Amino acid sequence: MTKTELNDDELSRYSRQILLPEVDYAGQLKLTQSHAIIFGLGGLGSPAALYLAAAGIGTLTLVDFDTVDDSNLQRQIVHREANIGQSKVASAQANLHALNQHIQINTVSERLNAQETLKLIQTAQVVLDCTDNFESRFLLNQSCFQAKVPLISGAAIRWEGQLSTYDFRQESSPCYQCLYPKSSTQEASCSHNGVLSPVVGIIGSMQATEAIKALLNLPTLTGKLMIMDAYTMHIRILNLKKDPNCPLCQSNSGSE
Repeated sequence: MTKTELNDDELSRYSRQILLPEVDYAGQLKLTQSHAIIFGLGGLGSPAALYLAAAGIGTLTLVDFDTVDDSNLQRQIVHREANIGQSKVASAQANLHALNQHIQINTVSERLNAQETLKLIQTAQVVLDCTDNFESRFLLNQSCFQAKVPLISGAAIRWEGQLSTYDFRQESSPCYQCLYPKSSTQEASCSHNGVLSPVVGIIGSMQATEAIKALLNLPTLTGKLMIMDAYTMHIRILNLKKDPNCPLCQSNSGSE
C-alpha cells in the first residue's frame, strides 16, 4: 500500500531535511515511498546504507553473499564486532533497523544471475553499485540500462575514489561501459592494494547523496565523472559522453 502522508514521528525525525526547499514535505514523502537497492555491503555500501536509512528511504534492499570478517571492520562501518561471522546483509539489516524502525529492509544473501538481477532492479527507483569487481559492475550496468533505472556507481582504492551517476531515464546518459569497455578492464582490489578507511566513507556517502537527488529528480553527476584524490584533497569533475561505439547503450534497445 502506497504511503500517502508522513506521521508525526517522521515529521520530527526528518525535519532538518524537510526544511530544505529542494526536498520539502513532498520530497520527503517521495523518499519514504521509494525503493533503493544497494549491491555490496562493504566499504561503500556501509555508509551509503546508513545514510539512506537515516534519510528515510522507505524500502532498502541489501544484496551481498559475503560474511563479516574482522578485516572488514576497518572501513565497513555498518557492521560491528558482534557481527563477525554473520552474513553481511543480516548484520546490516539489524544495525540499520536499530537506526531507523520506520523503514522496510529486505535482504538477498545469494549470488544473483542476470535474469534475477534484472527482475529485482525492475522493482526499484534507484540502484547503488557498491561492489568491488568488474563482472558485477557490468551486470548492474546492463540490468539498469534494460530497466531504465538510475545507477549510482562508486569505486575506491588506496587514496582515490570516483563516482558517477548513469541515469537511464535520460536517453543522453552514457553507461558504465562507455567509461570502461569490457576489453580494457583490469581488476584491482583493496585486499591487494589497500584503502584508507575514510575514502570509502566519502564515496559511499556521496553515492547516497546522488541516490537521493535521483529520486527527487534533482541534478546529478549524469554525464560527468568525479575523481577524488584524498591524499592531496583534489577533486576533478570530467565530462563523460556516450561512446558512439558502445555495444550496450548505442546498439541495445533495452528490450528482452
